[in-house]
Amino acid sequence: MLGEQDLGHRIVVRRVVGTRAGRPVYSDALGELVEVSDSHLTLTTRTGQVRVPITEVHRAKRVPPARRPAADAVIELELAADEAWPAPVRVRLGDWLLRAADGWTGRANSALPVGDPDRPLPAALDEVERWYAARGQQPLVTTPLPLAAPVGAELDLRGWGSRPTVLVQTVALPLLTTPPETDLDAMPPEAELGAASRGAGLGAASSKPGGAVSAAVIELADEPSEQWLAVAASRKGGLPEAGRHVLTAVDQVRFAHAYVDGALVAVGRGTVTGQGRWLGLSLIEVLPPARGQGHATALTRALGRWAQAAGATQAFLQVEQHNTPAVTLYRKLGFTTHHTYRTRTPPTP
Repeated sequence: MLGEQDLGHRIVVRRVVGTRAGRPVYSDALGELVEVSDSHLTLTTRTGQVRVPITEVHRAKRVPPARRPAADAVIELELAADEAWPAPVRVRLGDWLLRAADGWTGRANSALPVGDPDRPLPAALDEVERWYAARGQQPLVTTPLPLAAPVGAELDLRGWGSRPTVLVQTVALPLLTTPPETDLDAMPPEAELGAASRGAGLGAASSKPGGAVSAAVIELADEPSEQWLAVAASRKGGLPEAGRHVLTAVDQVRFAHAYVDGALVAVGRGTVTGQGRWLGLSLIEVLPPARGQGHATALTRALGRWAQAAGATQAFLQVEQHNTPAVTLYRKLGFTTHHTYRTRTPPTP
């Protein structure tokens, strides 16, 4: 039976829908798995979401993606993501990028091997190791898949390990910014995100003690507030000057703040990169007392509306495959997996 490790993957479910002449009648559903519970599997198909009771499941398994993204599409998105999370130190190795940000986040402190490194692959990886060693840092390599599969294979031969698989997910902005008839503001707490110019009036209801309800007000600012930065520092284990650079050194960036009765309850960050096409979403974080009240959804849609007004047409985000609450939320917002990546780590001496 499928489990949480299969969330975000394409699956096929064969279910029993009745009997005919004493024999079971089956129906197949094909789509992306968005929820696993003790009672149901939920998948997104071309015609909408399908909930299959576990008692009706005859067989369920992963299947290959409908098609692999073209190499140029993966490169375009990876470069837009790099532009949205800019390391202060950047060096070219042919087309590859070597990045450093005083160790703040793996993405900003890893080599991005897309394109031609202008030398044989083993020599390129030797140079990556030398460059990070000279900086006193552990070398890391981010391998977008399947594009960088040859790099991954060479790292396997060298005994390198891997951090958890990350899903790079995308959605068209019109889909993200238009709420469905049944919205997500009443999602259960476990489906909210956590460790996680002005606009107003965009948001979800927030329950007060005694059952009273206050509307969350969302503000999009050019600069993060100190409270916003404190939330980011708590999530990322600190915030050095290099981290501030990563967060702010983008031409088009907005920092979303959600307030209830003047108190900060959620934050988020949006960037527009990739020649103005891509909204990049990051650090969507809801503080523990406010989870389960739709703030992550409201923040995400507010950033989507800002990016759409700026001319962007697509949104992307990066989420670890095993982060079930986040994967579930983003699937319900319409995100699907474009490709994956793994951050590779050298063997322990």
